Amino acid sequence: MFILVPFLILIGATTAYGAYLYNKAGEVVSDSYEDVGREKSELRAEEVDPNVDNVSVLFIGVDDSEKRNYDGNSRSDALMLATLNKDDNSVKLLSIPRDSYVYVPEVGYNTKINHAHAYGGPRASIEAVEGMLDIPVDYYVRMDFEAFIDVVDALNGINVDVPYEMSEQDSNDKAGAIHLMPGEQTLNGEEALALARTRKQDSDIERGKRQQEIIQAIISKATSLGSITKFDDLMVAVGDNMRTNMTFNEMKSFISYGTSGDLNVETLNLKGYDTRINGIYYYQLDDTDLANKRIELREQLDLQESEHPDTESSTETGTQTQQ
Repeated sequence: MFILVPFLILIGATTAYGAYLYNKAGEVVSDSYEDVGREKSELRAEEVDPNVDNVSVLFIGVDDSEKRNYDGNSRSDALMLATLNKDDNSVKLLSIPRDSYVYVPEVGYNTKINHAHAYGGPRASIEAVEGMLDIPVDYYVRMDFEAFIDVVDALNGINVDVPYEMSEQDSNDKAGAIHLMPGEQTLNGEEALALARTRKQDSDIERGKRQQEIIQAIISKATSLGSITKFDDLMVAVGDNMRTNMTFNEMKSFISYGTSGDLNVETLNLKGYDTRINGIYYYQLDDTDLANKRIELREQLDLQESEHPDTESSTETGTQTQQ
C-alpha cells in the first residue's frame, strides 16, 4: 500500500479508474486498521505527524498457515524496520534476524526476537525492537505469507537473481515443492516466498539481504507503468492479509517520498555471531555494530539527545533467559 498510494493519487487526479482505485485503497486501509493500544511510542515526547515528521515503520511478516497451529499467536518470520527522512527523501531499511537474542519486555527476559509476536502480537514486537535499537517505532504493518504470494502473482512475477540451486518447501509445507536454479529469472509468488525464507545454505543475515532484494524487486515492478492495471488485484491481495495502526490519511503522507524526486533507499543489516545458550541456538548481536546502527537510525530520524529517555539496555548480560 505504501507503494500504491502515491500512484493512486496521481492517477486518481486524471482518470475515473484512478478515482475508483483511490477509493478502494481507502477502504482496504480502513478495514486493515488495528490499534495496538498506544497513542505514541514511549520514546517520543509527542505524537508524530508523518506529514511533517520523520517516522519509522516496522514491517512484520508472519506465517499464519493452519499447519502451524499457532491459534493466532504466530511467531514473526521476517522483521524489517524502515526509517524515513522527509528532508533527504530517504529510507533506511534494516533487516532484523529472526533469531536475534534480545530482551522482550512482554515476558521480561531475553529470547529470540521472533518469539515476541507469539507472546503479545505486534505491540510486543514493537516494544522488543524499540528496546533493542533505542529508537521509537511509530507504525507497524503486519502481513502474512498469503498476501506476499498474492502480491507477487498479481504482478505476474518479479525479477530476481537466485544465488544458488535450491530445493524448498512451499507455503503448505510440501517438502521439495520449489526447485530453483541459480541466475536471474522471474519468480512467481510461491517461488519468491521460498527464496525469501531459505537459509539452509548460508545464514540469517544473507536471508535478510535476500528479503530486502525481493522487496526492492516488488517496488520496481509495482511502480512500473505497465502495472497500473494490476493495482486492483494488488489491493485485493493485500486487503484481507494486512493489519496496520496507520490510517489512510497518515499513509497518504508518504506520497512525498514517491513524488519529490529520486528516493534513496539504503539497506542495512545487523552483524553478530551464532551462539548457544542452555542448548538453544541464538544469533548474538555484535554490541559495537548495534551501537553504531542505533546512532545511524537516530540520525535518520533526526532525534535530538534531549529526546533520548533513560532506558534499560536490551543486551543487558544479567537478564533472565527463557529455558
